[in-house]
Amino acid sequence: MLTGLDVIDDADVLESLSHDDAEWAPYGKALAAVRPRTTDDVRKVVAACAARRVPVVTRGAGTGLSGGANAVDGAMILDLSKMNRIVEIDAENMTATVQPGVINDDLKKAVAEHGLWYPPDPASAPWSTIGGNVATNAGGLCCLKYGVTRDYVLGLEAVVGGPAGDYGTVVRLGRRTTKGVSGYDLAGLFTGSEGTFGVITEITVRLRPARREAPRTVVGAFGSVVAAGEAVAAVTRAGLLPAALELLDRTCLRAVEEWKHLGLEADAAALLLAQLDTPGDQEATAVARVFRDAGALWAEQSTDEVEAEALFAARRLAYPALERLGPVLTEDVCVPRSKVPHMLAAIEAIAARHHTTIATIAHAGDGNLHPLILAPAGDEAAKLAAQAAFEEMLAEAIALGGTVTGEHGVGLLKRAGMRQELSPGVLAMQVAVKQTLDPLNLFNPGKVIG
Repeated sequence: MLTGLDVIDDADVLESLSHDDAEWAPYGKALAAVRPRTTDDVRKVVAACAARRVPVVTRGAGTGLSGGANAVDGAMILDLSKMNRIVEIDAENMTATVQPGVINDDLKKAVAEHGLWYPPDPASAPWSTIGGNVATNAGGLCCLKYGVTRDYVLGLEAVVGGPAGDYGTVVRLGRRTTKGVSGYDLAGLFTGSEGTFGVITEITVRLRPARREAPRTVVGAFGSVVAAGEAVAAVTRAGLLPAALELLDRTCLRAVEEWKHLGLEADAAALLLAQLDTPGDQEATAVARVFRDAGALWAEQSTDEVEAEALFAARRLAYPALERLGPVLTEDVCVPRSKVPHMLAAIEAIAARHHTTIATIAHAGDGNLHPLILAPAGDEAAKLAAQAAFEEMLAEAIALGGTVTGEHGVGLLKRAGMRQELSPGVLAMQVAVKQTLDPLNLFNPGKVIG
């Protein structure tokens, strides 16, 4: 069936490739896995699987947190980690073209040598792939000011089926130009589609000029998580736009410090970290003032670049640090920025009501909150309580005018929440798109629309 390709059928390796980092999402028993290196390899796999009606589940680094890359029974896993070549960096036109297995941070380093910058920066940037970022339309720390992955995707190459031709047909979507409105935005449609429309095999992204100077960091300590949320809303009302505005609560800080020993103090209930890249100190001074006026215990601009880096490292390490302590059920709700304090208060009330421990990290500046529900391994009652808290938080986010997923994707864990959020008519439109582009339901079946 797949002569000449890197086929994996070892049970232990296959098991490790059959799920992402969403610890509580179910997964099936895959038939095998393949590690293609070229678009033509992918084309052959998709064509062979379609002929035998074998589902195709694509994965990158497996850092997802919604079960979006989890195997279904009898599936062929397409592990794109070997498709890791940077095809071109076009410095003159400020674009880069890459295979999907390129690591986010590796692309950043490569374009920096040309005086350029790729802004999308999920917390998993040291490990996650550009293909996975595109599949989920990943956000990150600096998307408050600079946007999410979709804002940087110009064009895609994908292996598809359905109306484009036989399964295994290669198409190019989008463009390489700065502007272009020829036809529907199919590249935008595929971005965030979680592998349900086809297999993305090449991506062209726009770049920005590199920052001219190091960003400044403002740190504020607060007596409660809700007080930190009030400060976030106050920053928005003041018309300030940091590159990043992140929240970490005491539980997260302590977990990171106990693991990595970064020299962090976790005396306050919550910290807000603002990163500002407007030239001069005026914006940083204004943010510190807003923090203090909103009730911060203290707020200062960091003068120690090592200290500032340690704080943002703690933000990126919060999830794996908590994961070391036991199973973690991760939320990804996003609410209007003015509603951040309301959502944070609701999270505290939900934790108390269900007798659960919920640690909170957040891209607070854009309203994207990540409550992390902890449950001891093997404690079935704690697991049920965590799941109940999870569902209640989804309902609360929707009630506040928000969404059940800001950047992690629907995958498996947010399907019920998505059905609550979207109207029947809109859900029917989504099903129709999937059925049109993938009439065999070959690509990542059971995800997103179920």
